[in-house]
Amino acid sequence: MAPVLLIIVLLVLSLVYFRKNIKRSRKLLIAALLLFYFFSNSFIIDELMRAWEIPVTKTEDLADSYKVGIVMGGGIITYDNINDRRTYRNNIDRVLQAIELYKAGKIDKLLLSGGAGNLIFRDMLEADLIKDFLLQIGIDENDILLDTLSDNTYQNAVYCTRILKENGLDKDKILLITSAVHMRRSVGCFRRQGVEVIPYSTNKYAGIRRYQFEHLFVPQMVNFILWKKIIHETIGYVVYDIYGYI
Repeated sequence: MAPVLLIIVLLVLSLVYFRKNIKRSRKLLIAALLLFYFFSNSFIIDELMRAWEIPVTKTEDLADSYKVGIVMGGGIITYDNINDRRTYRNNIDRVLQAIELYKAGKIDKLLLSGGAGNLIFRDMLEADLIKDFLLQIGIDENDILLDTLSDNTYQNAVYCTRILKENGLDKDKILLITSAVHMRRSVGCFRRQGVEVIPYSTNKYAGIRRYQFEHLFVPQMVNFILWKKIIHETIGYVVYDIYGYI
């Protein structure tokens, strides 16, 4: 259950019991307020993210070059049909970091992995949209490989592995580019497919450890979004482990 939904449920129950049992109503209200403070606390979610996220790879720790860099899709880009333009979202950092690595000569080819990821808009393929953007800014089409079939992380690994083998790249040095919070599950899926990847984390949420008053004590609504992300990833990791995907 998402933190905000749990808090709403407790508040509703507090109202329900307000006339029937004032003591229980007060306890439910206090519980809701405590949970609100807990989940909105920046220091707590920052520490949790720090423990879960795969650290960013420093430039000096990279090899001279990699045959391919896999860019994991998922909430990166979509298309606004009404205004006839691409719309870039939170995870665009994955693409931007990949472009920097490619331009610096660290990556020979980019493998873009991402299908529709949506049961309704099945014709809106994320990898195709990213490819159009890369071509527009001058990336050589011969250096772009596409997986437009995958809808989730497990399928990313399965279909990318197939493409790597078809192109004779599965035994080469491969850089995996995705969000730091998503990297743990992603690496597990690829290694399960027999492909050894080097993680290259992007859009990391945990910053340096801070002890300012605002960070320690002042509630921030944005932290509910971060809780949603980490709950999604931890549950996803457990489910994938149960199903043998990692």
